[in-house]
Amino acid sequence: MSAKRLFIGAVAAAGVGLGAAAANANETIKIAYQEPLSGPFANIGTAGLSDFLFVAADINKRGGILGHDIEIVQFDNKLSGQEAIIQLQRAIDQGIRFLLQGQSSGIALALGDAITKNNARNPDNRILHLNYAAVAPALTNEKCSFWHFRFDANVDMKMAALTNYMKTQSDISKVYLINQNYSFGQAVEAAAKKMVPANMPNATIVGAELHPLARIQDFAPYVQKIKASGADTVITGNWGNDLTLLIKAANDAGLDVKWFTYYAGASGTPTAIGKAGVGKVFMITEWHQNVLESAELEEFVNRYEAEYGDEFLFYRSKNTLEMLKLAIEAAGSTDPVKVAFAFEGMKYESELGTVEMRAEDHQLFQKLYVSKWSDNVKYSQEVEGLGFETQGVIESADTRIGTVCKMERPS
Repeated sequence: MSAKRLFIGAVAAAGVGLGAAAANANETIKIAYQEPLSGPFANIGTAGLSDFLFVAADINKRGGILGHDIEIVQFDNKLSGQEAIIQLQRAIDQGIRFLLQGQSSGIALALGDAITKNNARNPDNRILHLNYAAVAPALTNEKCSFWHFRFDANVDMKMAALTNYMKTQSDISKVYLINQNYSFGQAVEAAAKKMVPANMPNATIVGAELHPLARIQDFAPYVQKIKASGADTVITGNWGNDLTLLIKAANDAGLDVKWFTYYAGASGTPTAIGKAGVGKVFMITEWHQNVLESAELEEFVNRYEAEYGDEFLFYRSKNTLEMLKLAIEAAGSTDPVKVAFAFEGMKYESELGTVEMRAEDHQLFQKLYVSKWSDNVKYSQEVEGLGFETQGVIESADTRIGTVCKMERPS
């Protein structure tokens, strides 16, 4: 990670101009960015912050939103649910009406409950949760909320895409599951236990392990369990330091398996993968550095790298802020209720195709990509000459799954 990316966390509170319909022509619209900005998962939080700051600045250069600037304000939740609630209240007390968060579904669920209660008790101080990365299915199913919008595909959508690709690989027969022991990791394990047998009848799950989130410093014992199981393939939803350390331990032990992941491209993990993982590490995402389907998108990510000295990671940060811009403009207001209704059913023409926010549960549908770690790429990621190469494309229409959401909307 570049020194510049680390530095951005210290200056983000000053904000960047972002447009919004403010009450005063000189006012900015403040958007809270709440993620771990300190501790072992800080690299993920600061990476997302950099991406949102860059997208925000790009919108400002085009005149902002309705002629107003947005200011992104950082809040460090330290990957703690308790701290997340404290930081949420700080944002509300500052008059902030939009919250960007996504690292940890557990935190997203805690914030969802707190936001619902706040918005019911304090109608003049409501806030919308713009979730760009927390993918536990519950957030758009039994725990769905009018005040929550998800801009990433959920666990089940991603697992369906992964296992449908995996069934084309004839050398996969024994699958091991290792995941973090909280809502997201539990959901990944449950989805794999359902979809591996359904989509891959010739494969067997030979082991399943849940470990504490952000507490394991040495994954060697877990790697030995994987080795002992005889697995040829591992499915993991691990992210951040938990995936980086797991991959490092596997390489140190000479574990020869295929890895199917959700977040192998996140900060720090590509370096841990290194040359040993070429052709063996796969991930499912809405984008990666070598998905450049337009000259405009390539120019955008090249500008980012030139400014930050790092790779642009979260394409969904662009969808999130661009769609917020459209929703505010359609509503003619920053009132969270009006903006939420404007979001429902919205279609946005991104550089990767049309994306759509389903009104029923506030789940975004978009194209997904299965990619593998490769030495046959145009753009490297952290390691010179190595990056992710697309292996399969899942069209937006093919990612749609049902929901049990029964949403209560304000009258």
